Amino acid sequence: MFNGFPSSVHQKYMREALKLAETALREDEVPVGAVVVHNDRIIGRGYNQVEMLGDPTAHAEMIALSAACTTLGNKYLKNATLYVTLEPCVMCSGAAVWSKIDRLVFGAMDEKAGGAGSVFNITSNRKLNHSIETIQGVLESNCSALLKEFFRKKREER
Repeated sequence: MFNGFPSSVHQKYMREALKLAETALREDEVPVGAVVVHNDRIIGRGYNQVEMLGDPTAHAEMIALSAACTTLGNKYLKNATLYVTLEPCVMCSGAAVWSKIDRLVFGAMDEKAGGAGSVFNITSNRKLNHSIETIQGVLESNCSALLKEFFRKKREER
């Protein structure tokens, strides 16, 4: 059990995020995928599209959060969970806080730029107007493997 939810539920949605991360990998983007779940239904999906769109804000989480807000017709995502394969950066963690999402579940830690516990802790900062329950390490080895594969290929290309 992870905070009232069976681990199988978190793994189910993390697998959906992993599928999106694999799409990013095929498109030569940093392989990060994200889904937003509300009432046991995916309401937003995203994968990194920074290179394709030439937009530094086109992170998987930002795309998924935006799609979820459109689906619900509301800027707030109360009672929703964001699943993402890599710990969100500061920008994405801030967007999650502003969306008032209830829960963040991520796979791999981002020791260089993480905004949800490793480098910064935006999602649990009590000085902000909202904090997010955060669960880390769901399908971590699967999530890390995609990232390692991507960066190994990039090093080989040099």
